[in-house]
Amino acid sequence: MTCLKQAYEHLLETMIEQQEQLGALAPAVAHFLKVTASYWEGLFQCYQVADLPRTNNDLEQFFGSARHVERRATGRKRASPALVVRGSVRVVAAGASRCFPVSAADLRLTDIMAWRMLRQQLDYRHEGRRSQLRFRRDPQAYLAALEQRLITSSLPS
Repeated sequence: MTCLKQAYEHLLETMIEQQEQLGALAPAVAHFLKVTASYWEGLFQCYQVADLPRTNNDLEQFFGSARHVERRATGRKRASPALVVRGSVRVVAAGASRCFPVSAADLRLTDIMAWRMLRQQLDYRHEGRRSQLRFRRDPQAYLAALEQRLITSSLPS
């Protein structure tokens, strides 16, 4: 058990012992103890796993820099639709290319099935975005086509 964990346990014991003396703050201490108990399993995880950051600041900084680069590249203030559709690939690729030099040999396909699954997921998300655009452009035509497809698929052939 780490020294920090022991010190924190001692603090919690002190809070429990002195809870009656706090008056109006006693419910806040009870709530604090309840929340601490619910998070206890992973509360000191960062001290048990080597190289795990103590805070999420590095992660926040990583996503912030990815947003900044995307805004500079597209000129948009908001997230581009392409980032919404392909973000799971683009953000990871941007982060990996910052950490490691990437060569043409690294881009060669090694697992074709994983690549096909990823393409299928991306195409599914892209089709959802295209459907939204079609609906916004002409809602009546979109709904009529959708209704026609439903009728056609339910009729016996």
